Amino acid sequence: MRDVIASPDNKFYKLLKKLDKKKYRDENSIFKAEGEKFLNENINFNKIIVKESKFDYFDEKYEISKHDNLTILKDNLFDEVSTQENSQGIIFLYSKNLNTIEDIQGDVVILDDIQDPGNAGTIIRTMIAANFQNLILTKGSVDVYNPKTVRATMSGIFKLNIIYETPENIVKFLNNKNYLKIATALHEDSISYEKIELQENNAFIFGHEGGGVSEYLIKNSDIKAIIPIYGNIESLNVSVATGIFLYKMREKLGSL
Repeated sequence: MRDVIASPDNKFYKLLKKLDKKKYRDENSIFKAEGEKFLNENINFNKIIVKESKFDYFDEKYEISKHDNLTILKDNLFDEVSTQENSQGIIFLYSKNLNTIEDIQGDVVILDDIQDPGNAGTIIRTMIAANFQNLILTKGSVDVYNPKTVRATMSGIFKLNIIYETPENIVKFLNNKNYLKIATALHEDSISYEKIELQENNAFIFGHEGGGVSEYLIKNSDIKAIIPIYGNIESLNVSVATGIFLYKMREKLGSL
């Protein structure tokens, strides 16, 4: 017999609703990912939650009934916990990345006070495409485990080391590990990204959508760099700028 949750008073159902809020994702160290594509990812999940009317489809195609950690929700309850307008009818719970900054090795991307979930998700996808594995966000940046960002990463969130830290601890770590700190900033002594000479360990810093990299991180960087703009526009979207910059850095790293 299928175990179907039909009551909104169910304890687990209440937890699922709470996971839309960062506070509860942090407290439980779990987050939701929604969509059939996650069934094709070789990533351990904590639980599958499926819409009752979609159970037969997913069981026939993926044999989800073989999983011990399966929960079925009545359609009306599933619709309440889904964050997608046209849901495919399946949600997964995953454990959050619990690495610390000391686990970071090799080149690192730093996002300083990034706020837009779509930008964060796009940057994560771009990092994977350009083969960068380490991401540090300053505390106060967007929560990359919110449903919109998870969806935007196209499962990329599982393929990075992701850490949140204070700017002070980030700078301390980078200095202790002899990183070359490169801040993207319009500054009087900024150089074109074409002229950057990379080292063994490099940190690429990108800033807030409106205000850019904070003065503290600019002050503590080794290089201020810009992407040349040839047309009549003041700046690039941060996710676009990050993509252009990281691909240029990957080219440079490939020639070292």
